Amino acid sequence: MRSDGRTDIGKKRAQNQDSIFFCDEPVGPLPNLYIVADGMGGHKAGDVASRTAIECVTEYIKESTLNNSVSVLKRAIVYANDKIYRMAREKEDLKGMGTTLVAAVCEEDALYVANIGDSRLYFIDNDIRQVTLDHSLVEELIRSGQLDRNKGRNHPEKNIITRALGISDKVMIDFFELDMKENDRILLCSDGLTNMIEDDEIKEIVMEDSGDITAAVEKLIDRANYYGGKDNISVVVAVK
Repeated sequence: MRSDGRTDIGKKRAQNQDSIFFCDEPVGPLPNLYIVADGMGGHKAGDVASRTAIECVTEYIKESTLNNSVSVLKRAIVYANDKIYRMAREKEDLKGMGTTLVAAVCEEDALYVANIGDSRLYFIDNDIRQVTLDHSLVEELIRSGQLDRNKGRNHPEKNIITRALGISDKVMIDFFELDMKENDRILLCSDGLTNMIEDDEIKEIVMEDSGDITAAVEKLIDRANYYGGKDNISVVVAVK
């Protein structure tokens, strides 16, 4: 795997509450690891939540003796949830904080993905496919047929998420498994990217530089800012 990533404050926000992690080398028992977290909460609390999530997940994985990738990811995320939840209860200035989290590991020809919230993982080969399901109010309305997807993009309650890390002592995690071939790509990102750029344009940018991952990451960030940069923008691109 080869990867690159970047997080950007965008054009409208006073601080960046996103955090990212990407490593093509082994992290504990995992052969590689890619994470995007998008924090929420009051002043600085979202930043603390997303940063703590990544620190806890990577810390747990580095010490893990398990050899099943899904089990490792699951236990690491539960550990991070417990830590963030306790911090939010113990410190008044962190009350109500939480974070999305999407994580992936590629093991031989299999890709394992874990997700909470509305940060996404896309699988890109000859096409682009959103693998994760957004845990958001608008997405639930769309899936239930109560809202048209085209109208959902600018819905006033688009930012309300229905699952997050750290807001409860229990956490529900979605897991996905896909086959991954040579030259297949994945994109992990916060909604600061996907709220600004349509999926087809994302695919075009990721594929147009024939393997130049750094250029693709920079173009995605620049394009989201060009379209308004209304939120923090985080991108991790990896190619097999």
